[in-house]
Amino acid sequence: MSSSSAMRTALVALGAALVVAACGFHLRGYAPLTFSTLYISAPGNAPMLTDLKRAIEGNGGTKLVDKPTEAQAILDITAVVDDKQVLSLTSGGRVQEYALSKRVNFSLHDAAGKELMPAAEIIIRRSYTFNESEVLARLSEEERTLKEMQSDAVQQILRRLQAAKAPS
Repeated sequence: MSSSSAMRTALVALGAALVVAACGFHLRGYAPLTFSTLYISAPGNAPMLTDLKRAIEGNGGTKLVDKPTEAQAILDITAVVDDKQVLSLTSGGRVQEYALSKRVNFSLHDAAGKELMPAAEIIIRRSYTFNESEVLARLSEEERTLKEMQSDAVQQILRRLQAAKAPS
């Protein structure tokens, strides 16, 4: 590579970096939640609860408390439902494709019961093909897909919490 070609490449890279910096582009970071303490009420020991707590603690600024009376806001997760349905069949009547769905119902209120965010529902759907000769691989794919759906649901809940109005 000649020196003029290397110089031209460097100038193009520098120009691209300046254009991106000038337009205000930056990676999406975490926005702080509008409340300093949060209590999470969830049915049973939902696996999603651990991921949600980890995401909120990693967001910084909001402390999770053990009692609803100590919290500035209370997140009620009323339902977490995973569902699996047959999406399509082969001409021989065997399953060819499955549809997975995760439904999460939740609301946010303060300790006095004042609504900070109305009841909401998140529904995430994914589909995958199934082949009887690859049962173990497909079961592994299903587990991985369910974990990804859980992670997506946690991120959506976190974004909605960030947009919630502050308690007065």
